[in-house]
Amino acid sequence: MIRVALDAMGGDHAPRVEVEGAIAAARELGATVLLVGRPEALKAELGRQRQRGLPIEIVPASEVITMSDSPGLAFRKKRNSSVHLAAHLVRDGKADALVSAGNTGAVLAVARFVLGMLPSVSRPALAAPFPTSRGGVAVILDVGANVDSKVNHLLQFAVMGEIYYRTVFRARRPRVGLLSIGEEESKGNELVREAHNELKNIPLHFVGNVEGRDVFTGAVADVIVSDGFIGNIALKISEGVAELISTKLKEALSSTLRAQVGYVLSKRAYADFRRKIDYSEYGGAPLLGVRGICVIAHGRSNPNAIKNAIRVAVEMAQGRVNEKIERELSAAWVTSIRED
Repeated sequence: MIRVALDAMGGDHAPRVEVEGAIAAARELGATVLLVGRPEALKAELGRQRQRGLPIEIVPASEVITMSDSPGLAFRKKRNSSVHLAAHLVRDGKADALVSAGNTGAVLAVARFVLGMLPSVSRPALAAPFPTSRGGVAVILDVGANVDSKVNHLLQFAVMGEIYYRTVFRARRPRVGLLSIGEEESKGNELVREAHNELKNIPLHFVGNVEGRDVFTGAVADVIVSDGFIGNIALKISEGVAELISTKLKEALSSTLRAQVGYVLSKRAYADFRRKIDYSEYGGAPLLGVRGICVIAHGRSNPNAIKNAIRVAVEMAQGRVNEKIERELSAAWVTSIRED
């Protein structure tokens, strides 16, 4: 049974959301969830829920890293925080994965320096799933673990993203693209042009440059590689656009539909639309390249998002994603891209 250490104090609505998500995950996925946080708060939330007999345990943590804390300062000063202790459970082999909806910068720092990096990885990468118009999923990485990247980092992101997509989304040979300002090989800044030349020479299904408008079609690429600065901007713009479309569509339906039957049918269609673009259905962004599985969920996560973040962690652990990353990045054909 996979054991997941959940930072139960991290999200905007912790610990209620984390506890409810943990109960759903334990019930539906069969995973053991270790709730790491302040025992009195966790016991109170558990007491409000039907969870008798489920594989859920409490691991005490006396400190909490808030969203307003400086990531670096919190990492150094709050060593007894819930996310620190959750990471130590993974490092010490007492858990298979870490899930947190807390301060992203702090979680990145804890994961990188408590768990450490895989031997063949220079930089970790956050991989964010995006829904596509074809009904599938595209993954962009990096979406914020690194502000600046070198060519070899982008190549490693491509390999890690391809392995993650192949394992979690069950694709035999995912298409890998490079985010740029044009499809032509000559388009892009110096980093993108150099990375393009190198990606052509490694045994991935590299499809070339991908423009921003292609991200949501699913017609060009499954895995889209970017540096963390551009990738994070793409992620945040996409979240804003999704919220705008959802809000305006709801307003339009409410203001123009008069017939009760038509309104009910439209509400069902709207609910289906919301579900397809809802980030909570995808759980969170795995941090690829660190020792141990780490999934970072949105700070505004609801119980469904927490449950699905745990699901992603379980699937990655069962699929041995880290072992595959280390094996493929240790192969002879990528020796040249391991230098930092």
